[in-house]
Amino acid sequence: MVNTHHIHDTSQNQCGSNLVQTIDAPISLVWAILRRFDEPQAYKNFIKSCTMFCGSGGIGSVRDVKIISGLPATSSRERLDKLDDELHIMMVSIIGGDHRLSNYHSTTTLHETEGGLKTVVTESYVVDVPAENSKEDTCTFADTIIGSNLRSLARVTQNMFNQL
Repeated sequence: MVNTHHIHDTSQNQCGSNLVQTIDAPISLVWAILRRFDEPQAYKNFIKSCTMFCGSGGIGSVRDVKIISGLPATSSRERLDKLDDELHIMMVSIIGGDHRLSNYHSTTTLHETEGGLKTVVTESYVVDVPAENSKEDTCTFADTIIGSNLRSLARVTQNMFNQL
């Protein structure tokens, strides 16, 4: 799965990375939260609000996300490129907005482990490096946001699982 979906070619003006988060909850619960393209604020702490620009959360849908104040961004327009409920794969592209993640494409996959008691989430991305930044700075910024989102997804789903 990793070789198929998380190996990205990058050009000279791009960077990318892979982040992994283990979650103490079954894949069905983690996927139920993650796959909701229309509700990223259910686990992403940096999102103030989300409205659907077109579509209802399926492939090809576009959402407008408002970012909380204090970040170097105010909004993001994002498209759902792939959503595979069987293989637990989600691909998203940022197609506009006021931020520094230009030409951003991410792939998120879920993998069941330990007899279904845990889920491993892998998220990879490729993004253009702005002229005023280095590859290292751009990847560090993106890694920080994604890492925070994955830790938050873990907290939310583990709390839900513990309450069952």
